[in-house]
Amino acid sequence: MSTARNLERATMPDKDARIREHLRQAGIDDTSAQAAIEIDVALQKWRRRVMKRELGERALVDLGLSIDLAQLDVLLAVRAPEGEFDDASACAEDAETMVSTVAARLRIDPSRASRIASELIRMGLIRRAVSQQDARRSVLELTPPGAEIVSAVRAYKFLVLGSFLRDWGAEEIALFLPLLDRFSAWSDRAGQHSPEVAERVAALREALAALPSEDLG
Repeated sequence: MSTARNLERATMPDKDARIREHLRQAGIDDTSAQAAIEIDVALQKWRRRVMKRELGERALVDLGLSIDLAQLDVLLAVRAPEGEFDDASACAEDAETMVSTVAARLRIDPSRASRIASELIRMGLIRRAVSQQDARRSVLELTPPGAEIVSAVRAYKFLVLGSFLRDWGAEEIALFLPLLDRFSAWSDRAGQHSPEVAERVAALREALAALPSEDLG
């Protein structure tokens, strides 16, 4: 941690003192506690920018596309770029995409996925086809224009990201990627509390339950 950051912390009231105490009682050392707080600050800033979809909006504007972000999401879900969705079989050569598949990949309601897919069919960006695995089933495919849009948007994204990363050293990238992959798994373990953490969570719950109802709005 930088000297400036230490001085800033020393001269400002610690708004997270109670949180730090909970972490100490759960056996989490001060260094890890401070790292957790600073990481959360960075993630919250990142989340707000991601939620606004700034990069996606810029891509649509800069590429002169008339589709919206929801339609772009469905195009990407039909294309299923490797590693982008949780479905490990999404990129297999014989993988087929149905409306229900799109809904699952985007975690949206099937009726919403169906409506957006219908819009894209009318626009000529995706088409319905007969499943090669089950003739009774209808699947979604990108048309050539739809595939070109997906390719252009992905190229745009990687041009922006690549231009940022070219200022990084090879060692920095080699260190960052495995750490990012390791860190990204933390949310999968968020509900798997250690006994110490479970004890502090129970204490927080009991404290909230003891509040007068008007204090909870």
